[in-house]
Amino acid sequence: MLIYILPVLVFGGIMLLIVGLASGSPVDPVQARLTQLGSVQAKNLEELELQQPFAERTLRPLVARLSRMGGRLTRVSSTEVAEKRLAMAGNPGDLKLTDWMGVKILVSIALGAIMFLLFGVLSANLTGGLLIALIGAGIGYMLPEFWLGRKIKARQKVILVMIPDTLDLLTISVRAGLGFDAALAKVVEKLPGPLSDEFRRALAEVRVGKARRDALRDMVPRTNVAPLSNFIGAIVQAEQLGVSISKVLQIQSEQLRIERRQRAEEQAAKAPIKMLFPLVGCIFPSLFIVILGPALISIVKTFSSGVIK
Repeated sequence: MLIYILPVLVFGGIMLLIVGLASGSPVDPVQARLTQLGSVQAKNLEELELQQPFAERTLRPLVARLSRMGGRLTRVSSTEVAEKRLAMAGNPGDLKLTDWMGVKILVSIALGAIMFLLFGVLSANLTGGLLIALIGAGIGYMLPEFWLGRKIKARQKVILVMIPDTLDLLTISVRAGLGFDAALAKVVEKLPGPLSDEFRRALAEVRVGKARRDALRDMVPRTNVAPLSNFIGAIVQAEQLGVSISKVLQIQSEQLRIERRQRAEEQAAKAPIKMLFPLVGCIFPSLFIVILGPALISIVKTFSSGVIK
């Protein structure tokens, strides 16, 4: 009985690990430091370590060890792509590159072990189970990438929806007399979301001495949203040429409104085609059964009576 329960427990542990690492909200380091200073000091290192969350004490060290093991076998180009994808997803769960590589290796090992138990040990076919375990390990290594891809698409969709309202608020703030940086700070304050998080990071980089156009340009690879890239390019070009930011913002806002309406019309035009598959697969068979069912019964009775005669 234990051999049937063990794969389920291993799989459940993997899911809890992924959910725990992904859903953990990032902690503000300043707030964490203030909280630590305001609380009672730990008497020794053991108590200080026990004050940390369970994931920080157990899961992250394991993931870090696996990441160091896999980092020797991973090419530099692959790590650069992984780091870029994590940035595009907004670093969910405050995952760093080392944590991400460790999660992939852990899921690969766990899924391979589950496949070996199911198809090798239980089936008494160790050779075939080992082959299936290798395939399962490869699938387990790629599964987190599919999850990360869904995170990237969801974040890009939210940014795309936020852009028109963000530009409207920017335009109003600049026309009211605020500077561009102050208008961005107003957007960060009033419109929470991934786009505001990117603007907050850009403002922080500007405050530490980075050029504003460079800070804005660095947003492009972290988001990979075409309308936002066009907007940043227009702002950077306006700054270099000395064009009025207010006029550029107004033109960009109107253009993005038109593009959003066109996207809505495109989705509306695709709706009938998307509805066709549920109609054919779910509704039409039921209609055929209701309409043609009695006729088929009558035909079968007629032929059967004719054969008997």
